[in-house]
Amino acid sequence: VQLQASGGGSVQAGGSLSLSCVASGKTFGINVMGWYRQAPGRQRELVATTTNEGVTDYADFVADRMRISRDRVANSVYLRMDNLKPEDTAVYFCNARNVLSAPPTDYWGSGTLVTVSS
Repeated sequence: VQLQASGGGSVQAGGSLSLSCVASGKTFGINVMGWYRQAPGRQRELVATTTNEGVTDYADFVADRMRISRDRVANSVYLRMDNLKPEDTAVYFCNARNVLSAPPTDYWGSGTLVTVSS
């Protein structure tokens, strides 16, 4: 499975960005797709995930500022980010999880940089 993310960039605080990620290859079995981020000097952390059934999970820091969505036909996942803050600056990684493999297998995109200036 290959993941190609796009949509990162630079915005001022309070601005908005939308990220997109397309999965290709052997995508059968992918049940969960989502976004993680990693800021300089920090560990990678969950931003949001969504399952095939539409169940979503958000990190506490999202606080209704971000919305994840999924297009199963297009094997794509999106992240709409509003009211961005400087602390949202990070490399954002697309993730896909195959829950049919034993153990479950995670796939990662190369990341897209989001920079929020104050």
